[in-house]
Amino acid sequence: MKSTARLLQHTARITLFTRKNCGLCDVAKSVLNNVGKTRSFEYNEIDVMAPGEGEWKNAYEFDVPVVHVQRIFHTYSKPDIATEARKLMHHFDEGQVEELIEEAEGHS
Repeated sequence: MKSTARLLQHTARITLFTRKNCGLCDVAKSVLNNVGKTRSFEYNEIDVMAPGEGEWKNAYEFDVPVVHVQRIFHTYSKPDIATEARKLMHHFDEGQVEELIEEAEGHS
């Protein structure tokens, strides 16, 4: 039997929880931008104070910036499947983000 293309692929997804007028959030965006220069990952940004983000506002209103790193499995027949988020809060650097990406992807 011939092998077929992989039906299951995965990537890292980074979600930054932020808010307007947050200096630490600006630093976090810069850190993530630097990581993105050497690694590929899906990126989402959520303003916890935006309308409709009540769940995230309740969780992180006073804790931003917060980063969630997840392993996302992409399949052709189902919606994407995400692992539990690994998190960084407040102050973090490129090395810490890369370490979480490695963990999420199962490399460590």
